[in-house]
Order: sequence, then structure tokens, then C-alpha cells
Amino acid sequence: MRRLRGFAAIVLTGLAALAATHAQAAGLKSIEVPADAAGPLIKAIVWTPCNTAPGQVVMGPFTLPGVRDCAVAGDHLGLVVVSHGYGGNALGHHDTAEALADAGFVAVALDHPDDTTSNKDPAANVAALAHRPTDVKRVIDYMLTGWPDARRIDPARIGFFGFSRGGYTGLVIGGANPDFVHAHVRCPGPPALCAPMQAASPLTHDPRVRAIVIADPLSFFPTRDSLKDVKVPLQLWSSERGGDGVSPEDVAAVARDLPVRPDFHRVPGTAHFAFLTPCPPVLTKEIPQICVDDGGFDRVAFHRRLDAEVVDFLRAHLAPAAKP
Repeated sequence: MRRLRGFAAIVLTGLAALAATHAQAAGLKSIEVPADAAGPLIKAIVWTPCNTAPGQVVMGPFTLPGVRDCAVAGDHLGLVVVSHGYGGNALGHHDTAEALADAGFVAVALDHPDDTTSNKDPAANVAALAHRPTDVKRVIDYMLTGWPDARRIDPARIGFFGFSRGGYTGLVIGGANPDFVHAHVRCPGPPALCAPMQAASPLTHDPRVRAIVIADPLSFFPTRDSLKDVKVPLQLWSSERGGDGVSPEDVAAVARDLPVRPDFHRVPGTAHFAFLTPCPPVLTKEIPQICVDDGGFDRVAFHRRLDAEVVDFLRAHLAPAAKP
């Protein structure tokens, strides 16, 4: 398990549906959400609609299609926050962010400070379970008020995409209340660190998020009561075999216990890491345990389907308000 997590961190260090605008490419820009009383500085990458022909942008081990610092194309754009899994970062789902930008959304993928690639301290690892939803709220606040192109975002069109711990984060943002004592998944730390979390104030929810997509969520939600307040439209993806603390049975239980029936997809032939972006050749060769899927499963083809389904779902539930 530790080896797989370490490799996932290496990978993360390092399709498209029809466009809703006339954008030709995804613009990319690195941003920083300033530290404040609620938490530390947050690094993120923003993908936006762009009217310039796409080029190639190198970030870590990835060569991304897009245009760095492109002027944002369009107004009244939807905003989608992308949340990575344990030890990940903003590049872990870049293909989905690109597809969203091509479809006319602003996609912002953050590095969660407490459990990103550069910080896997055990104490921070536990604290991240409490802090992650607040990270998302702070990113939304910044994108609506502090980002230079904030005026281009429609605050009534905010969505979320999350994988693994990012899926857990999305459920909390949507109203879920984790039960760290009775969940099948153990709190990842000693009792002295984990016990106070159950007695803490309710974690951060954000009603501005009006549609959620999650893949293989880490579940601390053992009962219907844990999930009873999640009322937003939700698309839920499950791998067939799970991994890294996520079981298909727990994901199926989330689907069963949500008060609003989700758009549920269980993907045959997959393990947990199939939801990570397809790896570049250098990483596929270096550590195939994460990048190569068993049984000849075609991750590239699957991500074309995944990205299209995510875009279609968020378009349907974050449609612009009808003009009078």
C-alpha cells in the first residue's frame, strides 16, 4: 500500500465533448489562494476556455494541450473545483479539467496543503480529512472574489469533481457528515489524533456547489444518516476492484444510502487508479503498477468516455439560467 501511494505521488507530481463556447483550446494558469485565518496558502491550476489555437504546455512529466496564460473566453461561465486523492496534486485529472474548459467551464484543480505530493506527514494526513472541505470553500471564495477574471464566473453554476479522498471531500461539501468512529475505513492515524475529529464541529459544507461528480470515494459514511443531507445532483463512479482503502462494496453502499439516487457507473475491469489521468510514457515505464491496468484495460479510451460523461452531467445540472 505504501509503495502504491508513493508511486501515485510520483505520477501526480509530475475527451472532449462539444464546446459550449467558440473556444479552441484550454488556457492554463497557475494561481495561489492566499493564506488567511481559515488556512494556509493553496496552490492551484486553472483551466479556462481560450480562443487561441492549442499548443503544448509542459508541467512536470506531462505535456498538456493548451495555451499558458490565455485570455479567458466567454462570460457567465460555470466553475468546477477538482479535488485529488491522497498524496496527489492538481495534475492528477488534467484531462478532465481540459475537457471541462473545452466545454466552456472554468476548472480549478487545487493542491490540498495537508496531503498533497509535498506533504504526507502523518499528523497532517489526519488533519486533511477535516481541512479538505474548507480548502474547497476557500478556493471557491477566491475564484468568485479575488481571481482577476472572477466577473466571468456565474456564481449560480458551481460544480465539483473529486477522486478517492477527493470523493470524500465532495460528499462533505455536499452535506455529508462523516462518522470516523463507526466507518469501515479506519481513520489514518493514532486514536490521540483521530478521536477529537469525531467530536469536532461539523465539517465545512458549501451550498454554492450545485452538482457533484465523484470517483471511488474514500468512505467514512457508514449509515444513511451520514449522507441524509446530500441533496444535490450527484454522479458516482466505482471501479470494479477498488484499492488504496476504497472497496467497491463501500462505494455501492454510498450509492444505496444517498437520499437522491445518483447517476451511478461501475466500470468493469478497473482498479482504483484507473481514474487517474493516463500516464506519459516515462512514468508508464518507470512504475507500471499504477499506470498499466490489468487485463489490457484501455485507460485512454475509458477517459474519453469518463470526461464526456462528466461534462454532460455538469452541463445538464449547471445550465445557464434562461434569459427573460
